[in-house]
Amino acid sequence: MLPFARASLRSATTARVSTKLTAQRRGLAIHEYLSMEQLQSYGVATPKGFPANTASEARAAAEKLGTDDLVIKAQVLAGGRGKGTFSSGLKGGVRLINSPAQAEELAGKMLGQTLVTKQTGAAGKVCNTVYIAERKYARKEYYFAILMDRKTKGPALVASSEGGVDIETVAKENPSAIISVPIDIHTGLTDDIAKQVVSAMGFSSPSAESQARETIQRLYKLFIERDATQVEINPLSETSDGKVLCMDAKLNFDDNAEFRQQDVFALRDTTQEDPREVQAHKSDLNYIGLDGSIGCLVNGAGLAMSTLDIIQLHGGKPANFLDVGGGATAKQVTEAFKLISSDHNVTAILVNIFGGIMRCDVIAEGIISAVNELDMDIPLVVRLQGSKVDEAKALIASSGLKIFSEDDLDKAANLSVKVSKIVQLAKESGVSIKFDPSQ
Repeated sequence: MLPFARASLRSATTARVSTKLTAQRRGLAIHEYLSMEQLQSYGVATPKGFPANTASEARAAAEKLGTDDLVIKAQVLAGGRGKGTFSSGLKGGVRLINSPAQAEELAGKMLGQTLVTKQTGAAGKVCNTVYIAERKYARKEYYFAILMDRKTKGPALVASSEGGVDIETVAKENPSAIISVPIDIHTGLTDDIAKQVVSAMGFSSPSAESQARETIQRLYKLFIERDATQVEINPLSETSDGKVLCMDAKLNFDDNAEFRQQDVFALRDTTQEDPREVQAHKSDLNYIGLDGSIGCLVNGAGLAMSTLDIIQLHGGKPANFLDVGGGATAKQVTEAFKLISSDHNVTAILVNIFGGIMRCDVIAEGIISAVNELDMDIPLVVRLQGSKVDEAKALIASSGLKIFSEDDLDKAANLSVKVSKIVQLAKESGVSIKFDPSQ
């Protein structure tokens, strides 16, 4: 029997419905039109379409498709495009069109404009490309995805007879419509599993079932061979003429596989990302911008998460997740401070280092170099423990820099929160203050 788990979507979609921090670490995401090209390279059927970077290119793309049944889609890396609003005032990042002239007109209102959706936040994302594609009429829409499931430590198929809508809403309102199937990564997606999943989804004819089976097997092949962490098709449609097509696609790829997926990672669009995260990637740092006021520099992801938690426990809000790792150099530490200090919301920085593989004296050298190079006036609270800690403390003490040193993490976190609040109050009052760590 197939191991269906109809009522539970939780483990298979943890990375998609989790906190902002987790959601931002799903790995490389690429635009829809590029995802479609990946699908087509594996023989997966999709509507025809072409990207356009100018209004005239959009018109040419529509003319090339040779049909009046068209759709124009803004290419931004965020969900909810259809209900989004552009800075130009145009509503809807996905619009039905019926002529090359209309494609040109709408492209002119989309390109270069910021699209705000439920996933972008108020800042939105700039639309630099639109996708002009055939409009296909669906008899029935389904949902299909392949995800990495932390619970089973392998791929999982997630499918539903209800597609074209928010899958989390389906999971909440009609959980029995969700099918979740773990796959043994060593065995792979067998014909029997593919047949039973397709049968459970409820396609209308043997021909459609056959096409759907072939489609999901090809999608699984792409998932494995391309080191994907997510292949999401919403909707997977059965059209009025009996064809099974992937109408939309979202692909994510494992950052750790970049060395063997260089052609995929060459598709990365850094204009859609936080510039600080782009710079962090270049410096081989693990950085994610958050919306608080206390900058964090930590070594080790687990310790970093604990540091964020303890800051919040004391009533503060972290401004970032930043893990310098176990082998950081003094130069990388300097780059880390540049990233943190570039956030104008940061009013204090907490450094929390446990020296195991990472030596505390290397961190101290980086701190001193960064403060001197950047002429930083942001208060620093430094907690160092472990390898070469005495040497590190001596370096900081002899540097002449005004740094708060605290051995206890709880006290260090509490101090950083208090200092941050004082700086914030001073800014609001227009008062200039100077801290003396010796007091």
